[in-house]
Amino acid sequence: MMQNVHLAPETDEDDLYSGYNDYNPTYDAEELENDTAFQQAVRTSHGRRPPITAKIPSTAVARPVATGCGSKTSLASSMGRPMTGAIQDGVTRPMTAVRAAGFTKAALRGSAFDPLGQSRGPAPPLEARNEDSPEEKIRQLEKKVNELVEESCIANSCGDLKLALEKAKDAGRKERVLVRQREQVTSPENINLDLTYSVLFNLASQYSANEMYAEALNTYQVIVKNKMFSNAGRLKVNMGNIYLKQRNYSKAIKFYRMALDQIPSVHKEMRIKIMQNIGVTFIKTGQYSDAISSFEHIMSVAPDLKAGFNLILSYFAVGDREKMKKAFQKLIAVPLEIDEDDRYVSPSDDPHTNLVIEAIKNDHLRQMERERKATAEKYIMTAAKLIAPVIETSFAVGYDWCVEVVKASQYVELANDLEINKAVTYLRQKDFNQAVETLKTFEKKDSRVKSAAATNLSFLYYLENEFVQASSYADLAVNSDRYNPSALTNKGNTVFANGDYEKAAEFYKEALRNDSSCTEALYNIGLTYKKLNRLDEALDCFLKLHAILRNSAQVLYQIANVYELMEDPSQAVEWLMQLISVVPTDCRALSQLGGLYDREGDKSQAFQYYCESYRYFPSNIEVIEWLGAYYIDTQFCEKAIQYFERASLIQPTQVKWQLMVASCFRRSGNYQKALDTYKDIHRKFPENVECLRFLVRLCTDIGLKEVQEYATKLKRLEKMKEIREQRVKSGRDGSGGPRGRRDGSAGSVFPDSGHSCSAGSKGERLSAQLRALPGTDEAYESSSNKELDASYVDPLGPQIERPKTAAKKRVDEDDFADEELGDDLLPE
Repeated sequence: MMQNVHLAPETDEDDLYSGYNDYNPTYDAEELENDTAFQQAVRTSHGRRPPITAKIPSTAVARPVATGCGSKTSLASSMGRPMTGAIQDGVTRPMTAVRAAGFTKAALRGSAFDPLGQSRGPAPPLEARNEDSPEEKIRQLEKKVNELVEESCIANSCGDLKLALEKAKDAGRKERVLVRQREQVTSPENINLDLTYSVLFNLASQYSANEMYAEALNTYQVIVKNKMFSNAGRLKVNMGNIYLKQRNYSKAIKFYRMALDQIPSVHKEMRIKIMQNIGVTFIKTGQYSDAISSFEHIMSVAPDLKAGFNLILSYFAVGDREKMKKAFQKLIAVPLEIDEDDRYVSPSDDPHTNLVIEAIKNDHLRQMERERKATAEKYIMTAAKLIAPVIETSFAVGYDWCVEVVKASQYVELANDLEINKAVTYLRQKDFNQAVETLKTFEKKDSRVKSAAATNLSFLYYLENEFVQASSYADLAVNSDRYNPSALTNKGNTVFANGDYEKAAEFYKEALRNDSSCTEALYNIGLTYKKLNRLDEALDCFLKLHAILRNSAQVLYQIANVYELMEDPSQAVEWLMQLISVVPTDCRALSQLGGLYDREGDKSQAFQYYCESYRYFPSNIEVIEWLGAYYIDTQFCEKAIQYFERASLIQPTQVKWQLMVASCFRRSGNYQKALDTYKDIHRKFPENVECLRFLVRLCTDIGLKEVQEYATKLKRLEKMKEIREQRVKSGRDGSGGPRGRRDGSAGSVFPDSGHSCSAGSKGERLSAQLRALPGTDEAYESSSNKELDASYVDPLGPQIERPKTAAKKRVDEDDFADEELGDDLLPE
């Protein structure tokens, strides 16, 4: 019986492949036919006997079985393995399961094979969650706090700062409730410190974003003073930023340094940023030596564009020329860490390679590289324009030094821009010839630079009204770069100045085709269509421009003017009202609005806007004449006197304003003042007939002895006038031409040969108002042949009929950048 017993080896060595080919001969189906015991069990009921097991369902223990000899031994398995619970070599074998997976008593009775127990039906339902339990309430409250923090951050990113602050406050309140509930249920060690930190930090950030700096500082203090929060000390940087915004520079530096002490040296980038903040704060306080120390340390450890530029500013403030040069060279040497443009040029005709290059040519990484390069060029150009006038004996030598340094660096293309800026500096110093000579040096450069210089030269000559030279350089700019919208706009301007509006419109259209955002070309083409009386197309252009430049006073004025030309006064008034909302002190717009209301018959509104126009610019003759006529028409001659006196001061050689003053005195019953005024007029204009007539009448009414003297002078003047008229008549006999009425004809208010104070129908209406006043048989003004200037222009009004001029432009760089000739400049 012991031959089938195999003892386990005593060695503990694990052989991964031991027993791989061993198998229990009991499961050898091929030998079942030769197994006598198996065949006997099949033919008899021996195989259906129930197994001998204990009544209690448990594994068998090592119970001895009695044999015929009366001894007790442990049974062994067919493989020689000791039975469960058997004792072998003094060691009890551990107990195992008595039932194999998938085999039960039911299987022995002929039931279907079901190793997964699917016949037993579905599993019982899970226990329902008890929502009233304290743990569940804490879990739900914590989830709600996290959601409020996220909503606060999202609202802040969308620009809704007030909502973000409300959400942050709500999250803070719920988080405090959560802490109290946790303390009641669990130990204090189980409090979620990360959640508390995030809630407080978000609340402080929202306070700072809403400029509630005191509350933000208090919240940051709560975080910093709590020793349980790790790395909370770096939040002192945020506190320093708040003090910097409050201009409390000493405290800002204090907190920056505290944060710098608490940040380990392994966090190099964070320490560099804090040192930059310290340097900027020192600049704001005027401590340039301390700022220089900070920025020099940064440039020696990790060179940076901002630090290099600020270092140049600090040296500029202390006036150290040599250090400025060295700092500029350091700024030029800062590596950009971007790929060259050659990477985006296909080396072959492989379609797959070309497709990949097209895909990465304008991706986010490429855009970031462009922005970094543009920022570097901005700092370098600004620094060069700042130090060039001071590092050498003259600004020209300084610019030459900067140009040489730039040419030897990776920013070679900026050298030409510096040269152009040098020409602009000459213009600022009113050295026109040197500016032109500098720009002319670019005529032999590459096409892009040549086009830029020629565009500026064309712009300059256009401002000088030298249209031939302007046209020549505009042609050069267009030939150098046909797709330069500024050059095309300048060329169109020169053609416009020569009166060829159709051709000018073609140049403007081509400029718009090359650059649809060229607002100068769009504005100028609108002016061109106005000149061609194509008002609908002009209106369309100005409305498109209004969609781009919403608050441009010139565009609003042009739209109102076009509607006025189209005889649509209601729309003209509406757009003029928009214009006044943008520039409420524009006297020309106010007077034009008053004129529109006057034509519509609304005298009260017209009077209001004319008064506003007079208040902002009391030298507009057109407004003065209208207001004087309005007061005379409303029988308030005393109030009209001040306006006519103002007109006589503006135009002292025009006798009619003084006559109007005297007439107002006479109408108001102040005859003595009227007489004195007429006498004064007679001394200044002794040959004025109307003045002598009024002197004769007043002296007669008052009974003065001087009446005979004035009557004699009047007769002599009338006789001389008749003689002159006869001579003129005899000279015109046979010509058949119309004979104009002579100045000083009796009973005339405004002589036919005279002009009103403004060109056009408005002046005619004002003259008609004065003629229609009561007592028009009495002349109010002189018949002098000196007329009012019909081309008078309000110097404060918008220049509406001259096209814009385009030129190359550089953007202002901080507070030190010089404004260059740009696309948006007007020839003013």
